[in-house]
Amino acid sequence: MGLTEISKYIALILRHKPEAIGITLDEHGWANVDELIAGISKDHDFNMEMLEEIVRTDNKQRYSFNEDKTLIRANQGHSIPVDVELEKATPPDILYHGSAVKFEASIDEGGLIPKSRLYVHLSKDYDTAVTVGSRHGKPVIYKVKAWEMTKDGYEFFLSANKVWLTKSVPVKYLEKI
Repeated sequence: MGLTEISKYIALILRHKPEAIGITLDEHGWANVDELIAGISKDHDFNMEMLEEIVRTDNKQRYSFNEDKTLIRANQGHSIPVDVELEKATPPDILYHGSAVKFEASIDEGGLIPKSRLYVHLSKDYDTAVTVGSRHGKPVIYKVKAWEMTKDGYEFFLSANKVWLTKSVPVKYLEKI
């Protein structure tokens, strides 16, 4: 298994299934680095140097170490209830959401909901939204009226890797591009 595959496996573990390798996360989503390495090493060649390389080179900056690198966590995208200590932030006036055409009717009818995740993920730029939407087929892009949502009392958070998060986006704040 190469570093890309191991990185995806780490995302599965730290976001959704820590029990897959017999570890637990604390209430803030932190896992013990030694336990993570030991759990992955049972079935794959894996060590601290490889983990550091994955964290350092991940193009989406999915993971964070604590200061002494004894703990690691996913920055967002969890389906298990953790508090990754997100700080409220004021978003730009407009954000974007990329999805696949196959989900378009559902979004047009019910807005954006987090599904299995804790938050809806939004991008600050159109190009990122296209990239995200393309992962699941032909993309459809929505402009999110974040300023109006903020004015109406909705909260936004900015993750450590600069993804905008909110609990949901009702249809009235969406405009298909």
